[in-house]
Amino acid sequence: MSQQKSVAILVGGGPAPGINSVISAATLRSLQEGARVIGILDGFSWVMKGDVEHVLPLTHDEATRIHFRGGSHIGTARANPTRDPQHLENVVLSLGRLGVDQLITIGGDDTAFSAMKVEEKAQGRLRVVHVPKTIDNDLDLPAHVDTFGFQTARHHGAQMVANLMVDARTTSRWYLVIAMGRTAGHLALGMGKAAGAALTLIPEEFEGRVRLQTLADTLVGAIVKRLAHGQRDGVAVLAEGLVLSLDPEELAQFKDVERDEHGHVRIAEIDIGDILKRAVERRLKELGVKTTVVSKNIGYELRCADPIPFDLEYTRELGCCAAEYLLSGGNAAMVTLQEGRFVPISFRDMLDPKTGRTRVRRVDVRSPRYAIARRFMTRLRCDDLDDPAELARLAATANLSPEEFRTQFGPLVEGERPAS
Repeated sequence: MSQQKSVAILVGGGPAPGINSVISAATLRSLQEGARVIGILDGFSWVMKGDVEHVLPLTHDEATRIHFRGGSHIGTARANPTRDPQHLENVVLSLGRLGVDQLITIGGDDTAFSAMKVEEKAQGRLRVVHVPKTIDNDLDLPAHVDTFGFQTARHHGAQMVANLMVDARTTSRWYLVIAMGRTAGHLALGMGKAAGAALTLIPEEFEGRVRLQTLADTLVGAIVKRLAHGQRDGVAVLAEGLVLSLDPEELAQFKDVERDEHGHVRIAEIDIGDILKRAVERRLKELGVKTTVVSKNIGYELRCADPIPFDLEYTRELGCCAAEYLLSGGNAAMVTLQEGRFVPISFRDMLDPKTGRTRVRRVDVRSPRYAIARRFMTRLRCDDLDDPAELARLAATANLSPEEFRTQFGPLVEGERPAS
């Protein structure tokens, strides 16, 4: 009689809508194949220390109705076993002690990297597949393939932005909305574009480093432009990753900010919204322009939202495919669905040869989709400065002469790409 297969499921990184649906589908499909399933609690936190007590047997009754809810039924954590070879070995040994020979990890790029290193360390003792999860949508998948959780986060985020737009119009104020997105602006752009926000700023639009003053002037330019056309309100959506695009000299002032287990700056510790709010207010005061500016962070509200039907369906398929691939002998791959078909992506194909880390997918600012988004934003453009009548209107609103306005705001549109 062959030995019963045993599957462990582990979630790493931040929460994302649809985690429980992946867990549910992977569990139920594994049980159908006669496998035993256990949930590893709190990511790699315990097993990397050799602790095998923090587990949850996943039965049919345990998993059958959790897919409707946000959060993670087995918790999650940013614990990183790759920083210490012994921690990697502890993960393999702990899973072995639990009788596990197959592992499904659910997470973003850091968890994918950890999964790859655990599989390498196991040297055949353990087979591993990874399900890509992040509301940032920044895993290196084909352009038309979203990471699960992104669509739900964008859906709820766009609704929040739309509500703030109504409040902004009602109270004649501006909101600076900070959206999650450490290295990529997919979520910020998706929220802003769907809601029709005045403008969205993402790291990808700035080549190389950017000065804080440039960001502030871009926002001030939008405020002035709307004022010049009789609109006293607006909402700007900003990707939190702009903080990491700042000039090193300016970023140096945040040197005491904490870093997570993967070495990333804890962006939540740097209130980029408040920093930009103050910079914008200073600039407006210099110009003699009066308006109220409020910063608002939207992020944690989105991560544990109940998944919308798109993500419910998507994640059940991902969980099912992960279990089927693993139980049929698959190994060392990320699970994806492309054009309705299961496509495994080998761990080794996920690595960036330059960094040795998993590749990150960023917004393609040269794409037609971005050009359309940019076309509908309210922000200073080359043609604003080339039109004498428009330039005069903008300058008068900013209490400057046309020449002064061009001098102060002209650099913002230098090298501007066509919007269509």
